[in-house]
Amino acid sequence: MKKTFLVLHIAVILAGFTGVFGKLITLNEGLLVWYRELFSFVWLFFILKLFKVSTAITTRQKLSIAAVGLLITVHWLFFYGSIKYSNISIGVVCFSLTSFFTAIFKPLIDRKRFIPSELLLSLLTLIGIGLIFHFDASYQLGIGLGVISSAFSALYTIYNERLVKHYDSMLINYYQMMGGTVVLGLAMPLYLHYFPVASVIPGIKNVVYLLLLSLFCTVGLYILFAESLKRISAFTVNLSFNLEPIYSIILAFLFFDEGKEVNTSFYVGLTFVAASVVLQTIISIKLRHKVIPV
Repeated sequence: MKKTFLVLHIAVILAGFTGVFGKLITLNEGLLVWYRELFSFVWLFFILKLFKVSTAITTRQKLSIAAVGLLITVHWLFFYGSIKYSNISIGVVCFSLTSFFTAIFKPLIDRKRFIPSELLLSLLTLIGIGLIFHFDASYQLGIGLGVISSAFSALYTIYNERLVKHYDSMLINYYQMMGGTVVLGLAMPLYLHYFPVASVIPGIKNVVYLLLLSLFCTVGLYILFAESLKRISAFTVNLSFNLEPIYSIILAFLFFDEGKEVNTSFYVGLTFVAASVVLQTIISIKLRHKVIPV
């Protein structure tokens, strides 16, 4: 169990860099996500060949995996939109609402009872986001996009939890990146019509950032993410990812001097978010010990 939490924590650290790359890469959110998925798909193609992982599954299975992957595509679009319209700190803190949406969506999707402890812990996160929301009205569009992003992230985790029980983690990521690349690629002409750019070809610096983002913060991150879902619940995984803002904010303060853009209510809100993660981790470990047969 401790090893699984270590794997999950490494994934969270990698996730902390996604917001930084979102700020460094000068492409708009649509192109950023499309190139991220394209490069990730290419990386995975060679990784699957290297580890000799079979991709021989039915067309229906491929489509079902790809369909779940579209949820992460939409999540990324809104996530990077949130960062572009606000800053890294706001975008990643809004991501913390994923655990709240998981606590709401999962019982509805699985047709089970709501878990009071999950709702209460999610309420702490919600209070934290509420405090952050009111600290500066100029960031409310970015916050709104971030909230939508976290809802799609919750749905992705819930449905991905089912996939990891039947398929290899790399295989799941491979078809999800393939599906996102194809679908978003087909939608890109319409997207660029409404959000025009000077050039769709990334420069050398952007290419380097995209390669790093796709290899470490996409392929590596989501394989570790899927592995942790095999032994830890979707709610706990999502709540643990609430630590991502702490890592991202530290990096944002160091490299982008965002510390000057936030005030006391931001830090108080962040404290509520961190508290919910610590409490859920403690509860999860205790519950795990109780179910281990003696």
